[in-house]
Amino acid sequence: MSAGIEARNGFAPWQARVCDRVAAALDAGRLGHGLLFCGPALLGKHDVAAYLARRVLCMSRAAGGEPCGQCRSCQLIAAGSHPDFRDISFIPNRDGTRLRTEIVIEQMRELSAQMALTPQYGIAQVAIIDPADAINTAAANALLKTLEEPVPGRYLWLVSAQPGRLPATIRSRCQHVEFRLPPHDEAETWLQARGHDADDIAEALEAARGHPGLAHEWLEGEGLELRRQVAGDLEGLAAGRASPVEVARQWTADEDVVLRLRHAADIVVMEASHLTDPARTRSLAEWFDKANRTRDLMRTTVRADLAVVELLMAWRAAQRGR
Repeated sequence: MSAGIEARNGFAPWQARVCDRVAAALDAGRLGHGLLFCGPALLGKHDVAAYLARRVLCMSRAAGGEPCGQCRSCQLIAAGSHPDFRDISFIPNRDGTRLRTEIVIEQMRELSAQMALTPQYGIAQVAIIDPADAINTAAANALLKTLEEPVPGRYLWLVSAQPGRLPATIRSRCQHVEFRLPPHDEAETWLQARGHDADDIAEALEAARGHPGLAHEWLEGEGLELRRQVAGDLEGLAAGRASPVEVARQWTADEDVVLRLRHAADIVVMEASHLTDPARTRSLAEWFDKANRTRDLMRTTVRADLAVVELLMAWRAAQRGR
């Protein structure tokens, strides 16, 4: 069945495997109303959840239980106006100038009220919350009440790349649907099918630690080239050819500073993995922690350039002390 799903929906093999398993369990009535789709970001968790919602709500499923794509329910979902389907994420703030960074209690109260109603198309109601780990405390408490009072034919599906941030009370009331990184050869084949160069694939997969979605994102954009630049900057700082102030100015000149810091931390981890000198490994581990703390500071009001200068000066000092 997975081959058919992949062909019709463009699913990657790891998505198709999860989809097969959950679809079979849904059809057999083995799943409760609360599911937590969890695993690394960029593996297609939301795509699988959305497909399963179409499958549940379709009024005229095709062979194998596939959504027909033609019935009124399928058409409404495609148009984003199905009354029994909700896809919940960030909403605009009060003045409408930007999206909120949390999922708030008003959204959960509205969801709870909707879930209490009879499905308008008489089949079921499905709600997807993504990213579920962005639910704030008040919203989480309201969501918990809905999870604790299940109603037949109501499906509440949470999607999260960081499920540990969810309250344990919510996690414990959901059945977990786990996405894992695929085998290296499967990830490589998938990236090749998307037209990427073999040498770039090898470099990107190594940099992404086998994560095909992340490697694809870097190869499609400028992430891999940015990583190469970061590696060159760190090497230049260590050799005394570059100035921490100048490099920090370049790293913070655009919106990619957080990605640069992530690349820097990952590069150091890879270097440390090949070392046998405990003192050197310890030094790199300390700088790795400092890089991650600096990355967290980028979300605050701290001056980004000053924080990065301090980090890069620490890198140069550590390299000179070798």
